Amino acid sequence: MAGRLQDKKALVTGATSNIGRAIAEAFAAEGAHVVVSGRSADRGAEVVEGIRSRGGRADFVQADLDGGAAASHALAEQAASVLGGRIDILVNNAGIYPADGTAATDEKTFDEVYAVNVKAPFFLTAAIAPAMVEAGGGTIINLGSWIARLGIPVGALYSSTKGAVETLTRAWAAEFGLRGVRVNAISPGVVHTPVPGETHAGAVMMKGTPAGDVGSPEAVAHAAVYLAADESEFVHGIVLDVDGGRTTAAVIAA
Repeated sequence: MAGRLQDKKALVTGATSNIGRAIAEAFAAEGAHVVVSGRSADRGAEVVEGIRSRGGRADFVQADLDGGAAASHALAEQAASVLGGRIDILVNNAGIYPADGTAATDEKTFDEVYAVNVKAPFFLTAAIAPAMVEAGGGTIINLGSWIARLGIPVGALYSSTKGAVETLTRAWAAEFGLRGVRVNAISPGVVHTPVPGETHAGAVMMKGTPAGDVGSPEAVAHAAVYLAADESEFVHGIVLDVDGGRTTAAVIAA
């Protein structure tokens, strides 16, 4: 049986760990040929080897998305070349998260976080979306964050970048939607790969939610498959919350 993404060509940034890795693995399991992109060649090779060992198709393209347009354009060109000339699905996942408070954040850090989290996906989308239009269509999925809409006392800089990404999602849906490119976003809650015997520091933030605990990268990957697949063809410009109900519902614990 063909997968939901059979023969699609996908580029996933920040795909060497956590959510990005889970998305790359899920796409490959559904039949896509995936370019795994990230800074670490060793971790990239590990992800690719795992996908191939399960019968999937994947290649690694090393990239340091520092916010420069040149770096984003170079990744777009290299990924398209590896994928046979086209990219059907782009996942803008790569990002950095300094948890410093506002007063402790210096200008260098401010510029770096906006460069990686906003400028890099902006210029990568600018490089890839027109090619998708020319090819007849495509799908772009951005990664936002629940703290873009629910304030917490740390990470103001990071949360503001994710607010920008969610705004770009709506703007790009309007800009490219009529030309065949669907653009949506996923807003993950507190997510991590479980480690036996360890309690994640962010688990306290999930108290009082319907889920009651942190989520897995695979939960976000399932949402990404849905947004990339044909069954979401009428879905444009949304931010899909995959956050255990953190931003929508409060549970009164007994």
